[in-house]
Amino acid sequence: MEGAMRLGSKEYRQFVGIARGSAGEVYYQLLLAKDLKYNTEDAYRELRSGYDRVIQILSRLSQTLYP
Repeated sequence: MEGAMRLGSKEYRQFVGIARGSAGEVYYQLLLAKDLKYNTEDAYRELRSGYDRVIQILSRLSQTLYP
């Protein structure tokens, strides 16, 4: 992550928040691609699984930064 190389924890927290917001945009794009049938149900499930994992990681990271 770009923010990982910053020195300040406040800036790092900001980058984590931006990453979480970007993940929300990805979720919408996954749903849209599914609805428009750009990918198969299997592909959607695989992509959604990866998305869920990224959200889980970002959420846990965020929790450690905001005690």
